Amino acid sequence: MRADTYVIEAGQGRPVVLLHAFPLNATMWAPQREALGAAYRVLCPDFRGFGGTPLPGGDAPSLDEAADDLAAALDARGVTDPVVLAGLSMGGYVAMAFLRRHPGRVAALVLADTKATADPPAAAANRERIAEEVVAAGSSAQLGEELLPKLLGSTTRETKPLVVGRVRAMVETAPPGAVAWAQRAMAARPDSTADLRAAGVPALVVVGAQDEITAVADAEAMVAALPDAQLVLLHDAGHLSSMEAPDAFNAAVLEFLARLPGG
Repeated sequence: MRADTYVIEAGQGRPVVLLHAFPLNATMWAPQREALGAAYRVLCPDFRGFGGTPLPGGDAPSLDEAADDLAAALDARGVTDPVVLAGLSMGGYVAMAFLRRHPGRVAALVLADTKATADPPAAAANRERIAEEVVAAGSSAQLGEELLPKLLGSTTRETKPLVVGRVRAMVETAPPGAVAWAQRAMAARPDSTADLRAAGVPALVVVGAQDEITAVADAEAMVAALPDAQLVLLHDAGHLSSMEAPDAFNAAVLEFLARLPGG
């Protein structure tokens, strides 16, 4: 069953789709909506169960479902031209699933703080542990202490309390059902390296130098797999680089967009 995807929009022009991280929602892209919305049509969907999107029942957790939700959401909004597809963390996994399932709908890629490889067994087991714990507790409140040190770099944790507070609030209020669904979907995802090698679109790969979840080496591996890609390293950011260093992140994306055919 397709999710009735909630989408936050800003601006007009070439469509740029921003896919959020786990376990956040589309509001994480507020700095990007403002910066990119002046020249582009920016669409920020909530994945199923997060933000304003309900969690349909009956589907086995799969990022392919999230990718098809996005295709349906674009259809519903009359977006027929190929989009610039940007995803951070889980959003990057969904972007790669979308590229695999709907390749003709992608004009360019932005992959931030993500990786193409599948989860090793230990990582998949840890995702299942988190899924079971939040469902049993009926709350995601306990995720804050576990995830914040991994989601945010040391610079942000030490000097940006507003960002820390905003991320903590989104993590701790994430619906348990959505958290469990997303963790199981991410654990089941395939290796997407071959899909990147087959991609015929330009790409930007962004990574925070302090990212403890998807390392710089993961970003370098994606750049090596992609036929036309550049790497941007944000020195004072961790895993949530778009929130931790929004000015530098926005500048890199805007520069990339300006170089695309048709601007």
